[in-house]
Amino acid sequence: MSKGIGKAAYKPVGVLMGFAAGAIAGAVFRQVWKMTAGDGEAPNPTDEDRRWGEVLAAAALQGAIFSVVRAAVDRGGAVGVRRFTGRWPD
Repeated sequence: MSKGIGKAAYKPVGVLMGFAAGAIAGAVFRQVWKMTAGDGEAPNPTDEDRRWGEVLAAAALQGAIFSVVRAAVDRGGAVGVRRFTGRWPD
């Protein structure tokens, strides 16, 4: 198969997997925040009653979780495309 076909096959998979990654990352973040902060909801950056440290810690944790989940989902999608097409999507 040509290189273009592998890349084209990955595009729709990548979009769908991106949506799934966002949903998974959000769910993981909510659970981790509950366990670590003991609070039901992560702080909103514009919430006047929350401290800077709490807001920034929540944002850093959320970003880290999203990045790891997104990388895992992207990698899994690329492996799936290679198995299906025989080529690694570039």
